[in-house]
Formats: sequence, structure tokens, C-alpha cells
Amino acid sequence: MHTHRLVLAALLLAGVLGACVSGSSRQSTAQDLTTLLASPHRTPENRARDVYRHPKETLLFFGIRPEMTVLEVWPDPGGWYTEILAPLLRDKGRYYAAVVAPDPADAYIEKRRAEFQAKLAADPSIYDRVNVVALPEDGSDVVPPGTLDMVVTFRNLHNFMNRGSATRVYGTLFRALKPGGILGIVQHRGNPAAAQDPAGKSGYVTEDYAIKLIEAQGFRLVGKSEVNANPKDTKDYEQGVWTLPPTYRLGDKDRDKYTAIGESDRFTMRFVKPAK
Repeated sequence: MHTHRLVLAALLLAGVLGACVSGSSRQSTAQDLTTLLASPHRTPENRARDVYRHPKETLLFFGIRPEMTVLEVWPDPGGWYTEILAPLLRDKGRYYAAVVAPDPADAYIEKRRAEFQAKLAADPSIYDRVNVVALPEDGSDVVPPGTLDMVVTFRNLHNFMNRGSATRVYGTLFRALKPGGILGIVQHRGNPAAAQDPAGKSGYVTEDYAIKLIEAQGFRLVGKSEVNANPKDTKDYEQGVWTLPPTYRLGDKDRDKYTAIGESDRFTMRFVKPAK
């Protein structure tokens, strides 16, 4: 057994990850997240992104608890949030990893699906209870309607806009949630003074555009957080948001400049599926 598995097993036995029988509080969930974020099961590359992505603060803002049934949109291939969500929800909740739908004709898609499955298979002590499902983009169901307490999606809206499937995908997510269920979204924030490209080719999406699109599917905005804001991001780069770290699409060109900016400016929002 690997060292990090022993460490995590010891923490679980000690009751560090949510020992509260009557349900977890915000405080106990925060303690769980602190423990998991420091756990050696996370890759060093992923841990280095915490300074930009603020996973603890973001998940607490969404209202996550270890007892919840949670679906993450497109965690593949790297499983950045999977390293946090899978162990957090493993014992008392349920974690759905809604990966990109298979496409045998697309080598990139098949590769990212295979890489994610390999990550899960490499460490069953943490990932053995992950429920992998394919996220449809045709408006059909990803899980039975009314299954989920929460959906989380990180920097994906522009992808669905580019593929012309955003309204269908968010309709699918709306149906999948229970009444009162939460949708938590983090997205590269576009310049509100600039016209929004409906295809989202730069990776940036304005807040107003996102709210209108998501609320049109039945959701209601109930909260905003600036935890993932970055005022250094000027949002006017040659290769869009991918100019910045961690992608560095321009290679070594002005790399120090983009490193100093850091990852993109992002809005963080919480929506609810209204109870009927």
C-alpha cells in the first residue's frame, strides 16, 4: 500500500473526515477540506494551482457537505477537483464524474477519457466509489431526474458555447437536480464592456451572459463570490485565456509576464433549482 493511502486511511479511521453522525456542518466540512487539500494523494502539479483556484473557499461557498450526492461536469482528463471531491464524498455521499461523451472518431476525446479512467484505476483506495457517467450534449438525461443535491462545473461554460450545446447541457443539469438543489459554477470572466462572442472562442464569458443563459433553463441566481477574482487579468490576449498559466499557449513568449498575472479572473456563482 502506498504511503498516501496509509495516511488517508489513518485519517478516515480517526474520524477526521466527517465523524459527525447527525450531518456535517460548514465548520466540519471546512476541516475535512483542509485535511484533504494537504493530503499527499494529490499530485504536486494540482496542489500548485490551489493559490489560484481556492478549492476550499469555493466549495464552501457552494455549500457542499460530505453527505451530498454531487455531480462534477467534465472532470476529465486530469481530475483536478476529483482529487478533492472523491474522498470528501466517498463514505457518506455520492460523487458522479460526468465525463465527455465517447466519440471513437475523435482521438483527443478518447485519450482524455482513457487518462481519467487510468487515474481512477491507479488508486482504488480513494477512487473506487466514483460513479463515471457520460455527459450528453443532446439534452437527454445524465442521471435520473431529481437525483442530485449539487452540480459543480469549473471553467466549462465556454466549451459548451463553442460546441453549440450550452442550453441543452444546462437543461440536463437542471433536471438532474432535486428541487432546492445547487448549481455551482466557476468561469473565466469576460470584459463586461465587450460584446460577448456566443461561441466563447476566447474562453471568457461575461457574467450577464452566463446568468441569462443559465436562468433561462430554470435556475435562479442566489449568490456570487469574488474568491476567484484576479484583477491582473486584462482578458485581451492573442490566444485568449489559454495564453495564461497553466496552458501558456504562446510557449516562452512573454512567459514571465503571464506568470506574474497568474490564472484568469473568474466569477464564482451559486444557482438554485427552485423548490416547487
